[in-house]
Amino acid sequence: MNFDFSEDQRRLQEEVRRMLSDYSTSSAVRRVLEGESLYCADTWTQLAGLGALGLALPEAHGGAGMGLLELCLVAEEAGRALAAVPLVSSIYMAAEVIRRAGSEAQQAEWLPRLASGEAIATAMIAAHGQHALVVEPSRIENGRLFATLNAVPDGMAAQLCVVLVDDALVLVGLDGAGVRRTAQASLDPTRPLAQIVCDGATVELLAAHGGQQIAATVTDGAAVLMAFEQVGGAERALYAARDYALERRAFGRVIGSFQAVKHKLADIFASIELARAHAYYGAWALATGADELTRAAAAARVAATAAYTLAAEESLHLHGGIGFTWEMDCHLHLRRARWLGQIIGNEHYWRERLATTLIEKAA
Repeated sequence: MNFDFSEDQRRLQEEVRRMLSDYSTSSAVRRVLEGESLYCADTWTQLAGLGALGLALPEAHGGAGMGLLELCLVAEEAGRALAAVPLVSSIYMAAEVIRRAGSEAQQAEWLPRLASGEAIATAMIAAHGQHALVVEPSRIENGRLFATLNAVPDGMAAQLCVVLVDDALVLVGLDGAGVRRTAQASLDPTRPLAQIVCDGATVELLAAHGGQQIAATVTDGAAVLMAFEQVGGAERALYAARDYALERRAFGRVIGSFQAVKHKLADIFASIELARAHAYYGAWALATGADELTRAAAAARVAATAAYTLAAEESLHLHGGIGFTWEMDCHLHLRRARWLGQIIGNEHYWRERLATTLIEKAA
């Protein structure tokens, strides 16, 4: 039985990879790193032009009507290219909540704009006891939100934020009255964070009840997509280390011929392949709506976080002293690995989540 992606899906992945190699260059990513922009606008425009932003959205609302499997492959290539774009926060998390919980009018208003890249959205939907980034007390009074949201991904660039308040999901326009945004320091400035203070901001109700369950399902899906992004980044870091090891010479030999270097590269490769297997399982569960999505997503998240962290750290070490310099891209991967490993709960949180689901299954 073939568990791989189809030939058409691989063609789509190759096209996205070609485009990102042209537009998501090191210099483009570094412009965001150095604060010249909030995201790579050219990369975002090209992704929209390819239809990649609307892959998982219905055709009736400007999407391609394909599915989440294809979006997983786009996420993998975004990770490989260190793309500084709000892909998961806008195109999956916010859009998926609107698709699941929004009315027909709300979907018609926002999904086409998200699919075309015209609008950027983000989401703060911590669920399942996830680390609290929504500072308590948060409340809705007379259609107005009072809350402080910390570490909002792409919060400075977004025009819209989906927020979970108790068991309700609401839409908050970030350019309106009663909203104050402040940039927050991040280890990876190519994926900026923001603190958003809502002091009586007008909200639009998506779902009055059932928000916790929707948020949990969407968060699990985000974990799968981020696992693909981590696998792509880890593989890029591995190949960079391999290429350098085949060029750098020491004691009259290329360092790639030394057994210790070979073993390091093999360890990274094994870790990535383990993460890839879990990511594929998570992609299947996500695309089919399988009952084991929570378990598959947690396993993918744990394995991919470990793989990217290992690959980024060891790639930097295998580059030697030059790997620690600003000119090399090693630190970009280390920054991204750390950022991705924390943004929707760290590895320890997802390990606990995985253990809990396994115990519940065995009970």
